Amino acid sequence: MSNPTNPRIRPILLLPILLWSIAWPLAAQARPQPVALESLQPTEDERRTALVIAQVLEGFHYTRPHIDDQLSRDAFDRFLESLDPNKNFFTREDIDRFSAYRDYFDDALTKGKLAAPFEIFRLFRHKVEQRAAYAIDLLNNYPFDFSRDERYVFDREDEPWARDEKALDDLWRKRVKNDILVARLDDSKPFDKQRLQKRYEGLRDRVRQMKAEDVFQTFVNAVTLSIEPHTSYMSPEVSENFDIGMRLSLQGIGAVLRSEDGYTKILRTVVGGPAARSGKLHPGDHIVGVAQGRDGAMEDVVGWRLQDVVELIRGPKGSIVRLSIIPKGEGIGGRAREVVLVRDTIKLEDKAAKSKILQGPEFGGLKIGVIDLPAFYRDFAGQAAGKRNFRSTTRDVRKLLEALESQGVDGVIIDLRQNGGGSLAEATELTGLFIDRGPVVQIKDAASNVELEKDTDPGEVYRGPLIVLVDRNSASASEIFAGAIKDYGRGLIVGEPTFGKGTVQTLVNLARYLRSDHDLGRLRLTMAQFFRVLGASTQLKGVEPDIEFPTAQGARDYGERALDHALPWAAIQPVVEQPRVEFPISYLRERSNRRIARDPGFQFLIDQEKEFMRIKDHKDASLNEAKRKAEREQREQRLLALRNRLRTWRGLPPLKSLDEEDEDEKLAHADEDPEGIERIMLDETARIMVDWIKTSRPLTAQRD
Repeated sequence: MSNPTNPRIRPILLLPILLWSIAWPLAAQARPQPVALESLQPTEDERRTALVIAQVLEGFHYTRPHIDDQLSRDAFDRFLESLDPNKNFFTREDIDRFSAYRDYFDDALTKGKLAAPFEIFRLFRHKVEQRAAYAIDLLNNYPFDFSRDERYVFDREDEPWARDEKALDDLWRKRVKNDILVARLDDSKPFDKQRLQKRYEGLRDRVRQMKAEDVFQTFVNAVTLSIEPHTSYMSPEVSENFDIGMRLSLQGIGAVLRSEDGYTKILRTVVGGPAARSGKLHPGDHIVGVAQGRDGAMEDVVGWRLQDVVELIRGPKGSIVRLSIIPKGEGIGGRAREVVLVRDTIKLEDKAAKSKILQGPEFGGLKIGVIDLPAFYRDFAGQAAGKRNFRSTTRDVRKLLEALESQGVDGVIIDLRQNGGGSLAEATELTGLFIDRGPVVQIKDAASNVELEKDTDPGEVYRGPLIVLVDRNSASASEIFAGAIKDYGRGLIVGEPTFGKGTVQTLVNLARYLRSDHDLGRLRLTMAQFFRVLGASTQLKGVEPDIEFPTAQGARDYGERALDHALPWAAIQPVVEQPRVEFPISYLRERSNRRIARDPGFQFLIDQEKEFMRIKDHKDASLNEAKRKAEREQREQRLLALRNRLRTWRGLPPLKSLDEEDEDEKLAHADEDPEGIERIMLDETARIMVDWIKTSRPLTAQRD
């Protein structure tokens, strides 16, 4: 085996799950036939690939991990979690049986001894087949009593493994009873026993269709994700589909998805995509069904693998896909709603920067310019083709700033909410519009070498008061820009702590290390970490606002902070001096808090966040039909009351139910946010800007 060399690696700035959300073919294909059980054995290529992955991880991963018994134990647990995340198939007896392999997973990678994960998977397949048959038998023959008082734990992540098969039988009795109850309470269609039977059959069939390379990929990712959450392996088939997806320009709905406890969860919607434009899909919603066209049958996707769900959702541009969604506010087991979307390509124009001016008595007679920046984009194809005026974030924002100044704005807000990142070069160059020149971010690699990304263009395009508005979804390049603005003392950061992704990844083609003609797949490798110019990392903590909104309570367990094995926050030497410019932060914070306390809009956001957190913390549900229906109605009434409180404040008619659409369709289409939810944080940020301008000319107070 040839030793890996260390070629020049260029970073890619993607949120981790985005990789998986675009890694599958556009159109649903015919379902493959079951894989023969005897073929579920590791191949020679997979053994060799394991050895290469071990060398690359130990040699080039940012943390230089030791693939040892401790990592083996973590990987063993994660492998079981990957197969059975809700502890529905394995028993405590099964786990004890496999305990001998707990210190074996490191050898499986470093020595190519892959028997253990394949043996575990073969038993898993048997258990799934067994449980699917049991569920179908219960569905068709068991006399369920829906007046009986008992509860079903639908989130079993923190529950112990079922003691034995008898305990697992009772768990599945409650699971099937819950599935029937949810279907019975769905007012939109009559109860269909066949639909649930297809769900259990589909669960069985999808596991039967998993090939040896699927098992190998699951094993490798159990190891890599036990090191940190952004290093992962793509098998040859997945790599090929990833390339197809990239060439086909993300034709789909524009949503970043994750599999969680057997459900497909929306992490975020992509600005400019059909999901975001609809206004009906939101982070935290669960997709439970997918249908093609206006009249296609809704296919139940509960329990499906993420790649299979994405395969159904994606399709040709202009085609229709219908999604059955359980909104975040309903929680698992809530009432599903149907959303109709037209698939489309997300164009550069859809995510381009836009500007507006806020003015009026509520802003003290001042004019506050706002630049909405949904992504750090760059027309790389146009640049490569030699186009002089290729589109980019920095070029667009420069023009917008010049236009705003020509209109006499008193201050500028850069709105980075929901901005998941993008081009590192654009984050650097955009910072240069607001500082004279100098370093913008430090990049430290596994060998502790530090490179600087610098703004070399002298002069500032805009020198006036500046606020950067961020939220929990502002990530990666957004955090680099916000961190630089804060460290240079160039402006204030307002909002919520950002996502906290401060690492850099690259895609490594594994075949080159063996000089092999065989495709061995690719490794998405964390190879560096970002540090701000004053030395602090953006990792884990993100960028913490100077003035934090109370909605930040829900952001504390979000983003990088919610991921297992996330790299810790760290700091290195600063490359600029601590700025001496001072801001009246305590004064601004005090005035903002007083306004927020009596602001109906912010009270809506705060109470909505509390309701979402209550639903998230709820792990079980009643299997008594009357009580379950009452629980659901109470939850919906709380959410409806919250929504109508906001609508009354906005002068809109109250809704009779959460399903009701605005009667004035023109209003809904003219303004994607007719209830003004997106304006709540922005308006308060503008008021903070007004306070700052009126009390800080010139800026001589000390930043606290």
